[in-house]
Amino acid sequence: MIAMQQQDTYRHKGLRKELANKMRDKGITDPTVLNAIETVPRHLFFGTDTIFHEAQAYEDIAFQIGSGQTISQPYTVSYQSQLLEITPRQKVLEIGTGSGYQAAVLATMGARVYSIERHRALYDKTKPLLEKMGYTNVKCFFGDGFEGQPAYAPFDKIIITAAVPEMPHKLLQQLAVGGKIVLPFGTETNCDMVRITKHGENQFSEEVFGKFAFVPMLKGKVF
Repeated sequence: MIAMQQQDTYRHKGLRKELANKMRDKGITDPTVLNAIETVPRHLFFGTDTIFHEAQAYEDIAFQIGSGQTISQPYTVSYQSQLLEITPRQKVLEIGTGSGYQAAVLATMGARVYSIERHRALYDKTKPLLEKMGYTNVKCFFGDGFEGQPAYAPFDKIIITAAVPEMPHKLLQQLAVGGKIVLPFGTETNCDMVRITKHGENQFSEEVFGKFAFVPMLKGKVF
């Protein structure tokens, strides 16, 4: 086992290319998603206190990142990102910054990302990491994801990276007409991936996709 190396090598780039090919084989077709998976150095989002084989960063598995949270497996990140149907310069609200990997993928796809993290320890690590890595189109906030970011609304897209036990009505209000929200709805080990499209004030349609497992979305902030 080795500690994370704060560098990006030709070997890492090769591993990312293989990972993007795996995502393609699993049904991911959006070229902007596949390009982001091949571009974003996932191994740099594990934290300097995480011990692992660096090659594992490019396997399709999740990892613990502290505070009871995980860095989602690449397929989950790819799947949600594809469902969002991002176009350049769209405003995307992310609920659950975590390691920052999902935000980096969305930013690489061309989105302007507004990301909320409820765990202060993760926020304090991830915000400077994203800044150091040059993701200038990501803004990080410490707060309660259920409240969203009304000051920056409306958002073209919203993504929730935790199991949602109840419909987040405040977030639906912050979604632009024509916008979409992608969320895992249900319990921690039994979520339906849902995409909701807003057609007008209080007018929504819903699509249900595959089953996933996520850490639960909780209210409040953790200091």
